[in-house]
Amino acid sequence: MPLRVVAFSGNTRRPSRTRALVEAVAGELARLRPVEVRVLDLLDAGPGVGALDRAALPLPAARIVEAIEGADALIVGTPVYKGAYSGLFKHVFDFVEPESLAGKPVVLTATGGGARHALVVEHALRPLFGFFAAQTVPTAVYAGEREIVDGVIADPAVRARALAAAAELGALLDLARDRRDLRVAAAG
Repeated sequence: MPLRVVAFSGNTRRPSRTRALVEAVAGELARLRPVEVRVLDLLDAGPGVGALDRAALPLPAARIVEAIEGADALIVGTPVYKGAYSGLFKHVFDFVEPESLAGKPVVLTATGGGARHALVVEHALRPLFGFFAAQTVPTAVYAGEREIVDGVIADPAVRARALAAAAELGALLDLARDRRDLRVAAAG
């Protein structure tokens, strides 16, 4: 059974550079390993994603939260607004049960207007997923306006980082699969 990867783009429109970036990392991962990838956008959650508690989430938003919790690994991406992840991106993760992300491999990506936004992955995303005790891969991927053109990574350095992040995620997924197989064997 292939491992399940959720690629979540925290953007509110389609097409988006953020989605293109998470899809690029997911595509590289799928080229390297047999995985089942599900790409989700914040837009898929619908207008009710701003609910105040999880029980009040509309079904589309609740399914995104459940998909994130049930995945074997995540590739997350957010557009950068005023030096941080989007508020609605963070709000989705406010509904995620912390224990569901503990030890889960995660690739961090972001898109922004320029180089000054690049540190969002280290100063905002990495601490967020550190709270969850998720296992973020060492290589994060950031792309500015000129690095993604017409939905394709146009910059060789960004493409290399996407490949490196996918390879690191693949290695962590191999470890997760081995642990899962050991648990199954022990239970059987």
